[in-house]
Amino acid sequence: MSNLGPNRYSVDRSELAELLGDEPKFRVDQLWQGLYEHHSDPADITNLPKALRERLESELPTALTEVTRSVGDNGNTVKWLWAMRDGATVETVLMHYDDRSTVCISSQAGCAMGCGFCATGQAGFERHLDVGEIVEQVVRAIREAKPRRVSNIVFMGMGEPLANYNATWGAVERLHSDIGLSARHITVSTVGIIPGIRRLTDEALPVNLAVSLHAANDTLRDELVPINRRYPLGDLAEACADYLTVKNRRLSFEWAMIADVNDRDSDAQELAGLCRALRAHVNLIPLNPTPGYAVRGSSPARVREFRDLLIDLGANATIRKNRGTEIDAACGQLRANHDVNVELTKRKPVS
Repeated sequence: MSNLGPNRYSVDRSELAELLGDEPKFRVDQLWQGLYEHHSDPADITNLPKALRERLESELPTALTEVTRSVGDNGNTVKWLWAMRDGATVETVLMHYDDRSTVCISSQAGCAMGCGFCATGQAGFERHLDVGEIVEQVVRAIREAKPRRVSNIVFMGMGEPLANYNATWGAVERLHSDIGLSARHITVSTVGIIPGIRRLTDEALPVNLAVSLHAANDTLRDELVPINRRYPLGDLAEACADYLTVKNRRLSFEWAMIADVNDRDSDAQELAGLCRALRAHVNLIPLNPTPGYAVRGSSPARVREFRDLLIDLGANATIRKNRGTEIDAACGQLRANHDVNVELTKRKPVS
C-alpha cells in the first residue's frame, strides 16, 4: 500500500474485513465480489446499503483519475493517461484483436532504466505504483472492453516491473486469483533485472517472461540498455535458461528496430544464436518516433528483411503490429505530450 493510504484495489480481504468490522461478515464477500467479479465502483454495488456505499467511496477512493484518452485503429486501441492521487501520471493501453483483448499496464510512474530510445526512459523515474494502482488499470480496461473479454495482460507499459517487484507480483496474484485471469496469459517484461527473474523462477504461478533485449552483444547493449552494465548478457541468458527449465514457458525477446544500430545482418546473426540456445521467440518492434532520440526506426522493408534473416538462421521471429501510432500509443508518448506531466516529471538515480 502506498503512503497515500488505501485505495479500493490495494487492500486485501483481511484488511477489508477490518475496515468493515462493524458490518455483518457477508458484506466483505459482497464488496469483494462487486470489485473483482463485477468490476464495479462501491457506489454501484447495489446489494450494499446506500450509507455503506457512500462511506466506501470515501474510505476506499479510486486510485486513478482519467486525464485524457486517445482512441485509434478504428476503436481497437484505447490509451489512457491517468493521474494518481499525488499527481503522478501513468499510461494504460487496451488493444482489441480478432481473437483476444490485451491490456498493457504500467508498474511505475516513469522509469529509471534510462533506455534513450524510449519516451518513458527519457522522462526519468518518479515513483513506484502500489498493487491497487496496477490492478485498477486492468479493471478500468475491462469495463471499457465490455462486452469483449480481456484475456491477456502484459506488464509492458511505463516502468520496469521487476524493479517494483513486490507490487508487481502482488498485482499478478490479484489478477490471477480474484480477477480470474490465467497465469499463462500474463506476461511480465523486464530489461534484464536478474534478481527479479530469479524471484519469478521461485514463484508458484507460471507467467510468461519477456526480455527487452534490443542488442545481443554487451558492447551495443551497454549503450542501448544501460542496466546491461550491471547484468550482462551471459548472466541474463543463464537466468532465463533457469526460468525456462523450471516454468516450461516460452521466453520472448523484445527488439526495437533502430536503423543502422541494431538492424544489421551481424545483429541478426548474434540474436539468432541467442534465440536458438534459449528457444526464444523474437518480437520485432518497429520503432515509434520518439522526440529527443536522434536515430530513426528501421524501414518497413528492412524490418521484414531482418525477420526473414532470423527465420533463415533458425530463430522464431514475428513483427509486432504497430498499434496506435496516431494516438501516441508508444509507451510514454501520451504522457510526454500532455501538459499535466511536464511539470511533474522528476529524474531520480537508479537505486
